[in-house]
Amino acid sequence: MGLKSLLIKPIARKIAKDIKQWSQEALAAQEEVFQQLMKGGRRTSFGKDHGFSNIQSYEAFREQVPIRDYEGIRPYIDRIKAGEADVLWKGYPKYFAKTSGTTSGVKYIPLTKDSIPNHFGTARNALFNYFARTGKGDWLDGKMIFLSGSPELEKVGGINTGRLSGIVNHQVPSWLRTHQMPSYPTNCIEDWETKLTAIVEETLQEDMRLISGIPPWVQMYYERLLEKTGKKYVKDIFPNFSVFVYGGVNYEPYRTQLESLVGKRLDSIETYPASEGFIAFQDEQDDPGLLLNVNSGIFFEFVPAEEIFNDNPSRLSLAEIELGVNYAIIINNNAGLWGYNIGDTVKFVSKDPYKILVTGRIKHYISAFGEHVIGKEVEEALLSVAKSADIPIVEFTVAPQVNPPEGGLPYHEWFIEFDQPPSNLQSFALDVDKAMVQQNIYYQDLIDGNILQQLKIRPLQKDAFRKLMKASGKLGGQNKVPRLSNDRKMADVLQQWVLK
Repeated sequence: MGLKSLLIKPIARKIAKDIKQWSQEALAAQEEVFQQLMKGGRRTSFGKDHGFSNIQSYEAFREQVPIRDYEGIRPYIDRIKAGEADVLWKGYPKYFAKTSGTTSGVKYIPLTKDSIPNHFGTARNALFNYFARTGKGDWLDGKMIFLSGSPELEKVGGINTGRLSGIVNHQVPSWLRTHQMPSYPTNCIEDWETKLTAIVEETLQEDMRLISGIPPWVQMYYERLLEKTGKKYVKDIFPNFSVFVYGGVNYEPYRTQLESLVGKRLDSIETYPASEGFIAFQDEQDDPGLLLNVNSGIFFEFVPAEEIFNDNPSRLSLAEIELGVNYAIIINNNAGLWGYNIGDTVKFVSKDPYKILVTGRIKHYISAFGEHVIGKEVEEALLSVAKSADIPIVEFTVAPQVNPPEGGLPYHEWFIEFDQPPSNLQSFALDVDKAMVQQNIYYQDLIDGNILQQLKIRPLQKDAFRKLMKASGKLGGQNKVPRLSNDRKMADVLQQWVLK
């Protein structure tokens, strides 16, 4: 054990002990967070609008504060951008986390001085808890790489604004910064291909021990390392590499490929960070459930997923949840988000302590590579091009092709039943791809970064979707063809009706 891990070991033990304590007293922790939030929000514009001074209990809170999405909170965000203080939380946000919205385009999520520890502190706690639980802390004595967005920020309404992963880079403490990679100048490179080349050059001779990032981006990093060195495995380049940290997408579809590139099985730590807050993290290696972050400035509510679009859905506190039920997760936090629907669904796999699995998005989506493409985006992209070209669309659906049978980069595969197919399908697909880039900033990042190749369109035979729905017992009634799937089940069935 090196000096740094030796010095941090007692701190890690203390953090793990604290985590165990608050996880065993989760309901009390949530009640304390609730009271702190009511006190902090009382004098804000939002608090005055919603009678916070009269709220003494969660029951009163849910009566006076409706559930809302970004559109519901946008008027308050606009007031902050205009320079107004004490709008959603006391003072001004320290940052805006810029993220792609579902119905609102780009969203600006506030991060405050009080909420910042939730983001960086939870990431640190997850890693230190791993050290204390497993005794494995050697990763602290070498280099660590965090594959993230650029830390360069812009000003929006006088507030520093950027991607969450870039903002977090500004919160890295000095004790960790000397071991963090890539360097700040390299991390600021916008072009992913150029950035990746620079990262490989910087890290090639370093003692890399911990790697963190979204799996497909990390896979590309591994492949570039092996290409550069001619080595067979990443472990031959980084013999002390021992732990992989990830979040944002399901790791399991990538695990086999990534570990075959590394040349050994690694410990991994799953995290559940979002721009709105750090929701949960994996606290045990032999348990895939994620420990709900009940003691970090977020008061959680849960709505049965099938009720989320009802006028008066059931709203449950942590004390009221049941195991195995799919819930939409609602957060209230010290960044000033109130009754905020983040669009994710989870189910509880344990109440002692409270642990969750992320089950997806409220609506159909594709996020095989972290792009979070949703129905509205694909509909607007396709229909705008089809309208311009005067090409009627009968029906369509989109699925990810993670491992193309023909080889090459992954892509989004669009199965479209045209009334009359376009005379130049390749040109039509290129136009749809350009429209998608405009719809979703993450999709653009993946295309620009050569993580994805441009989408591919599979024209289908007449009545293909009717045959599909009939075969699945869903023809007629209220059944609809999902615009998006995050797996290949529907896509694989549709292959039989693709026009040659």
